[in-house]
Amino acid sequence: MRYMLLFILFSLCTGQLTAQDSLRLTLDEAVALAREQSPQAVAARHQYRAAYWNWRTFKADYLPSLSFNSYSSLNRSISPVTLPDGSDSFLHRNQLLNEGSLTINQNIALLGGSLFLETGVQRLDLFTDKRRSFKSTPVVLGYSQNLFGYNRLKWDKKIEPARYAQAEKSYLETLELVAAMAANKFFALATAQSRLQSADYNYAAADTLFRYAKGRYDIGTITENEMLQLEINHLTEQSNRLNAGIEVDNAIQELRSFLGIRESVEMVAVVSSDLPMFKVPVADALHCAWQHSPDIEWHALRQLQSESSVAQAKASRGLKADLYMQVGLTQTAARLSDAYHNPMDQQLVSLGIRIPLVDWGVGKGRVEVARSNLEKTKTEIAQARTDFEANVIKLVKQFNLQTGKVAIAQKTSERAARRNEVAYRLYLLGKSSLLDLNAAIAEKDSSKRAYISEMHNYWSLYYALRSITGYDFQLNAPIMVTVQEF
Repeated sequence: MRYMLLFILFSLCTGQLTAQDSLRLTLDEAVALAREQSPQAVAARHQYRAAYWNWRTFKADYLPSLSFNSYSSLNRSISPVTLPDGSDSFLHRNQLLNEGSLTINQNIALLGGSLFLETGVQRLDLFTDKRRSFKSTPVVLGYSQNLFGYNRLKWDKKIEPARYAQAEKSYLETLELVAAMAANKFFALATAQSRLQSADYNYAAADTLFRYAKGRYDIGTITENEMLQLEINHLTEQSNRLNAGIEVDNAIQELRSFLGIRESVEMVAVVSSDLPMFKVPVADALHCAWQHSPDIEWHALRQLQSESSVAQAKASRGLKADLYMQVGLTQTAARLSDAYHNPMDQQLVSLGIRIPLVDWGVGKGRVEVARSNLEKTKTEIAQARTDFEANVIKLVKQFNLQTGKVAIAQKTSERAARRNEVAYRLYLLGKSSLLDLNAAIAEKDSSKRAYISEMHNYWSLYYALRSITGYDFQLNAPIMVTVQEF
């Protein structure tokens, strides 16, 4: 199957299939093309790529980061300076300050703060005095945190995994829905082709009967009314054949556009009567759906986001405090090597506190709104999960019955085709009426369309079941996606 898909893609890309050629496609080949190059599949792939890299970015937030910082400042100006006796004086400055540092930073998700380790050096050149000095900070350890605020790191650690899981499962679901849409387009073409085949057959039969009736009418063995009815049938089948041809052209154009095929090639839908024969236990389908459906992940994500909003509203209305601590070593000297001799210790601690005394209920209102939204979300999720389970059960029951319906429709179509042949011969022998013949033709056409329709319903249910459960019950394995393809 994979080699056939590659051959089809190669033929389309190299232009080996021209407008006069016919591209014969089975359903499996049409689905494979749709998953590979249809606009919907390409868009879903890019959307999943974005979600994947957002996930990688989120994970990087919890890993140590190393950065280099540099700063240079040239100051040639006259500036006010406070002298040792407390008076001010304007002095001319002509100096250059250069500094550089390496910093390792680590976010602490449990506390919501940031720990850093830094080393750096500064050089100050005083051009007027022709002096130079260095300041070293061999090692500095620091920590900063909002003590009572909203801990974004903690909540992101809960929300982002659910967001990425939902994106991954949505991508799998989208590919199966693309397959279902491809099946719809494929069987639309198959139905149109079937109508065209029936129209060609009916027209040939009507033409034969009309010519045959002329001879019988000339010798007076049929009435003028029957002769006129046969002529009307002949004209009607001629019109039906023209309309069927237009319908086939439209179906080809829609399938070609959906599959992302730009070349103007003719297409033929090759319908196979072979169906995967398996039954799906309802309990297994429900278990797989709860595990693999993106809807379940979406519900969990919505609840986490609502809970996060409540926590953020609570944190914004109460006591706020920012803590910054730093300890390390430092030294200054006229030479760089001396700036690292006998370093002195340094400490810096700062604590800022803000307490809202009167806010006229603004903070409380925000908390109550967030809580109401959370309860509303929980209610909606509970109802959605009930509907979801009912939908899975309904879909499984329909699928398990569909194989039998296809078999009945196939047998009915075969019998109707046989009856039409018998009615045609009997009419030629004068042993059947035109009314019986017309009824046999109509039954043949409708039963053939019904058979293709039941086949269409089977494959639609097949891919819908795969999309909602994320499971391939034919192979008895979960549907997987690998990041390597990106």
